[in-house]
Amino acid sequence: MTDEKFLAAFEDCSLRNEDFHHCDHVRMAFLYLRGFPVLEAVARFSQALQRFAAAHGKPTLYHETITWAFLFLIHERLVRLRQQNGREPLWSEFAVENADLLNRKSRAILRDYYGEDALASGLAKKIFVLPNPKLSPNPRE
Repeated sequence: MTDEKFLAAFEDCSLRNEDFHHCDHVRMAFLYLRGFPVLEAVARFSQALQRFAAAHGKPTLYHETITWAFLFLIHERLVRLRQQNGREPLWSEFAVENADLLNRKSRAILRDYYGEDALASGLAKKIFVLPNPKLSPNPRE
């Protein structure tokens, strides 16, 4: 599916929930981050994801800290790849360079920043919680 059709199907909620896996979440976040300034992308993607979840009968699945943290992580990696290549990367290039983000188990990356208890908290589900600086790994150079 082209990026344009993928975005449209997500935004109008016609994309089947069964066809929207973790890798697709990352691709969608990538597309929002390529299309909008980071804070606007965070707001738009979060709203669209909540709307998508509600339209598919799963309104309680949205987790704000996981969503925002992944968006900021994807943004950082996207900017690094832009700098490295000197141009805007395609999704296929981003996916190859950031395969660690595409596996559903990649949520473990966030445990390095937050710890299990913080991510499991009701507060982290409702609002974006900042990472614990004692847990945060050194940034990639």
